[in-house]
Amino acid sequence: MHPEIEGTTPFDSTMARRGYALNKMCFSFNHEANREAFRADPEAYMQQYGLTAQQADAIRSGQVLAMLEAGGNAYYLAKFAGIFGLDMQDIGAQQTGMTKAEFQAKLVAANFQ
Repeated sequence: MHPEIEGTTPFDSTMARRGYALNKMCFSFNHEANREAFRADPEAYMQQYGLTAQQADAIRSGQVLAMLEAGGNAYYLAKFAGIFGLDMQDIGAQQTGMTKAEFQAKLVAANFQ
């Protein structure tokens, strides 16, 4: 049993089942040709994997937290970060509800550069 941590979405067996199609699609991005196919036509690529409306909307939004809530596994979703041009500071800003500039300022203030 894990303690609840505010603002997190635990990845458990229920989430694994919910996110199967999304995670399978993310795994496909191990191959450059698949990343290029996604960039060329994201809608058709998502359709190939049978994503739910929630999963497809999360991908369209580019919001990693929404992808996690839709059953995405953080390790697989790292592929999307690259496709969307996001870095860890972008993701940290999303997680904290800050802009990237605010998040960077917080890191500097805490001596995490």
